[in-house]
Amino acid sequence: QQLGDLFARALVMEKGDTRVAIVGVDFLGWNAVLSAKVSAQVPGIPAENILIGATHTHSAPDTYGFPDMRGQHHADLDYLDWVCDMTAQAINEALEKSQPASLKIAVDDAKGKIAYNYYAPQLYDPRCSVLQAIAKDGSTIATLVNYASHPEIIGPGQGILSPDFCGPLYDRIEAAVGGVAIYMNGAQGGMVTADCRGPEGKDIQTWEECIRIGELLADEALRIVADAPLQQNPALYCAAKTIRFPLESPLLRTVLKRSPLEFDLPDDNHIPTRLNLINAGTAQMITIPGEALPNIGYYIKRNMPTKHTFLLGLTNDALGYIIAKVDFNSFKRYEYISRTSLGEMTGEILMEEALALSAASPKPDPKP
Repeated sequence: QQLGDLFARALVMEKGDTRVAIVGVDFLGWNAVLSAKVSAQVPGIPAENILIGATHTHSAPDTYGFPDMRGQHHADLDYLDWVCDMTAQAINEALEKSQPASLKIAVDDAKGKIAYNYYAPQLYDPRCSVLQAIAKDGSTIATLVNYASHPEIIGPGQGILSPDFCGPLYDRIEAAVGGVAIYMNGAQGGMVTADCRGPEGKDIQTWEECIRIGELLADEALRIVADAPLQQNPALYCAAKTIRFPLESPLLRTVLKRSPLEFDLPDDNHIPTRLNLINAGTAQMITIPGEALPNIGYYIKRNMPTKHTFLLGLTNDALGYIIAKVDFNSFKRYEYISRTSLGEMTGEILMEEALALSAASPKPDPKP
């Protein structure tokens, strides 16, 4: 059964010699191997400036080739090749149809019953960061919504293919203001999820609940950005850096080694991944190559040089949970996320490298 459609949705920004693509794909994760296949088909944008992030819907096909207990995988490699082709086509089309634009940017709490932390209900970031590209005639070209939550209302166990709440979010925004809507997840690890709790505490795992949460988040995003001033001729900057994480988890090592996607696993037990920073007008965006816990997201945002902070989770890679060393294997509640993390230092390395990249980059525009 299918409820809603899966998409690759692209926003391309260009100023002077700088071109950047931000792409959201409706999958659980999107790894560096698949990103490279996409970038190879986009000659007009440097590969290091193409940022592909997964919405993290739990009701979509396997993009990793996860091995089962017998070492066999069930990923459809031909389908994944086709998805890479279509994603590249979306980026190329966005570049081809580019037009002069201004930006509207705003950040505020999204209100209502949208998300909570399953482990500790209030330990999540309610802020929703919104960037809107506006054409010269006042029409909306694109609306980028950055918010941290697991789209797992439907979940993986019902046999339903679905973008989860992201699909209704796209539909609501595009019906209201036009253009293309893009959802980029944030620091939603351990375990920030959709608040689909019913009156008796049982989750409501229906498409109707996807519509409720998706439309509510869409309405909140549009409310947040509605009165933002128009930023004419905004600056655009993009930086990329390869960072390396120690690969200490036996579970993730097995998954990566046995996947048919042929991940790059150097002999020194470190795995490379790409970190990006974008300044667009008053916004600064930093990518997270996995599922960072909320406290890591809060810390990075607190030290970024603007109030218009965007953390693009599960972007460029999807390397498991990213947890601070003080939390790693420290108490029972975090046993699972510690086991599915690369290692104890992953969060420390991410925070240090992200803020070093921010400090070394030009500051975002000081005001609209």
